[in-house]
Amino acid sequence: MRTARRVRLLAATGAAVTALALTACENGTGARDEGASRSTTTASTPTAATPKPSETADGGTGTGTGTTTGAGTGKSTSAPVSDTATKTPSGGGGGGGGGGGGKSTTVLCNGSNSTVTVQPLSRPLNHMLITVKNTGSRTCYLTYYPVLRFDEMQWVPQPAEETHPQAVTTLAPGESGYAGVLLSAADGSGDGGTTGRKLVVAFQGMSPNSNGGASATPSLPAKGVYYDSSLRVTYWQQDRDDALNW
Repeated sequence: MRTARRVRLLAATGAAVTALALTACENGTGARDEGASRSTTTASTPTAATPKPSETADGGTGTGTGTTTGAGTGKSTSAPVSDTATKTPSGGGGGGGGGGGGKSTTVLCNGSNSTVTVQPLSRPLNHMLITVKNTGSRTCYLTYYPVLRFDEMQWVPQPAEETHPQAVTTLAPGESGYAGVLLSAADGSGDGGTTGRKLVVAFQGMSPNSNGGASATPSLPAKGVYYDSSLRVTYWQQDRDDALNW
């Protein structure tokens, strides 16, 4: 009885296996499908994705949007070389300030480092002498000629060109320089004669008509000083006689 059941069960199982095999052959799958699947799996070896330039970690070789700020502008920042040490002193203000570092210690003579006095003279007739004494501690230059202004006069007395010196008048500390002034024509030919009560003496710089620093207001005689349109002045002179003999 049991043997008969076993035979029937084996027979049924064999029939089922045979049916499955026939079905696989009919639809084109089976062993061929299995082989193709293994082939595809073997050929499809994954490869690492190459990062885009913008995705690199340090950005060093990429084409990202960062801006380079480490480079310079290429422009020179050197200041121009100063020529103060090679120039003859000029300009302003007055005898103060240091002259270290090899720079020239010569300055302009003016009202801040000098005393200025005036003296009307009987000989030569109608003349006046201007004396400038260097009271500073440095040698100073007297350049060109003094620029004179009596009271509120609106014109500038012109220099006597024949008195132009060979060299700039230079005063060591304690030394004096001079200028002569023709106040009026001896023959009375001058016009617009008047008496000046106040005098301003201005100094020139290293170029004509430039500012040479502080001016001076020397005292005039109580009766004032008479002058007319003949008023002229000499260039600064090293010697007193050169300022008067013209």
